[in-house]
Amino acid sequence: MPLWNPWRGCRRRSEGCRFCYIHKGDAKRGIDTNLIVKTEGFDAPVRKKKNGEYKMGPGQTVYLCFSSDFFIEDADEWRAECWSMMRERSDLHFLFLTKRIDRFYDCIPPDWGDGYPNVTIGCTVENQETADYRLSIFKDAPIVHRNIICQPLLERITIAPYLDKVELVVVGGESDTNARVLDYSWVLDIREQCTAAKVNFEFRQCGTNFVKDGKHYRLNVGMLCSQARKANIDAHFS
Repeated sequence: MPLWNPWRGCRRRSEGCRFCYIHKGDAKRGIDTNLIVKTEGFDAPVRKKKNGEYKMGPGQTVYLCFSSDFFIEDADEWRAECWSMMRERSDLHFLFLTKRIDRFYDCIPPDWGDGYPNVTIGCTVENQETADYRLSIFKDAPIVHRNIICQPLLERITIAPYLDKVELVVVGGESDTNARVLDYSWVLDIREQCTAAKVNFEFRQCGTNFVKDGKHYRLNVGMLCSQARKANIDAHFS
């Protein structure tokens, strides 16, 4: 799973960012997350070996900008070069998540058209307010491959009106000692919305503070993904 972080650093955008893993990790290392800087790996997708082959082999999905937000304002001067590298590496598929989908039209390249076929954009939402605001923009944006990421899910939400052309919905809870509750019934409700629309659904992780059938559980961080897999409720239609 190749990672490409052309810059690092971010700023909290909404309630879902309260216990952001980027900020927590930086705090442990004494790094100011609010400083957005280019990384040494800025040009990673186009770096080559001595024999002229790309170091990042073809046919892979590249997870882009997971130490920041690809649409963050501070990176506006660098983003065009990243789009250029994605065009050059049409043999790779790039996936990034954003809480700044309202900046979509300010951030896409001039030749975007209906979207790059080798790019998946995931719009992240955490409650009904962010779902209605962000997804109303997302659903009409010209994007070839689109996912909805409901993580951390902080309340029961309705996303059914926004599922047209969505390829995957991911749901997960919050990971922190002070995590807000994830109620399993909310997860099942989104799953029902997705199955009705025949949209792929994945339960990615439980929350540290997890409620199922009215019973509270405190889960260790290392258990969150494995417990979600044990639920065996993922649904795939294509």
